[in-house]
Amino acid sequence: MIAALKARVLDFKRTNHDARLQTMLNVVDAYFVSYPKSGRTWLRYLLSLYLARTYDLGFEPDLRSTFKVLPNFDLDMERGLPSTEALATKNLPLIAVSHRDYRADLFAGKKTVMLVRDPRDVLVSSYFHQTKHKHRFEGDIAAFLEDETYGAVAIAEYHNGWAAGLVNREALTTSYEELSEDTHGVVRSILHFLGIAVDEVALDDAVAKAQFDKMRKKEKKTGIPGHEYNREDSDASRVRRGKVAGYTDYLGPAEDARMQELFDQHLTPEAKALYSPTGFIA
Repeated sequence: MIAALKARVLDFKRTNHDARLQTMLNVVDAYFVSYPKSGRTWLRYLLSLYLARTYDLGFEPDLRSTFKVLPNFDLDMERGLPSTEALATKNLPLIAVSHRDYRADLFAGKKTVMLVRDPRDVLVSSYFHQTKHKHRFEGDIAAFLEDETYGAVAIAEYHNGWAAGLVNREALTTSYEELSEDTHGVVRSILHFLGIAVDEVALDDAVAKAQFDKMRKKEKKTGIPGHEYNREDSDASRVRRGKVAGYTDYLGPAEDARMQELFDQHLTPEAKALYSPTGFIA
């Protein structure tokens, strides 16, 4: 009975939050969406460095103040829409960042950039995030793969929803793999898509400052707002490894085959197409 009451209270809070969030949709210019652990911390930081410089915001973002430039699509005072410089600076586009499932009443009608990543790398990164960072899961990675909340099917269903939601709308899909291979080119394509002028000097500077090792040092020094964790443990960090195809160090042949099997069973054809930039074929 207590559990049911807590569930009702949580549902009420979520409904109230989303009703308030809907009143702010008019200030959002575009969305940047991804499943957790797809590389959004890197791309958000890179874009925030670029925008802070080209829009002369008067500060250089770190991993805490990056949310002032590209806020989360929520009402958090430190990381969400109320924190952003865009609300006080008319020229800066408000790009709202989200891991949420697709919902037409929240996400329709605006340009959307979607970042995807090989789901095997996502699964491994998520495993360390939930075991070392959040301490929400106990068990090995094979059990994590099968978990209904965090495992392969959850990853597939998220992308099924967004693949359907992106049909017949202005959307740009890019991948962590493409971003790693050609960082400048991917960022240029995002800026062009969003109608933001490309300043090559500012882009070079942002790419240089958002290099993985530099970001890892910044995280160790400042942490990420809203997250309490052991910054000395590299596996607990948000900026953990950043390695393309790093899943091969953690998934054996059986787990890899099971991942392929579950994605083949659960991914829609549209969602499979989303994954084409990653090189993963289900």
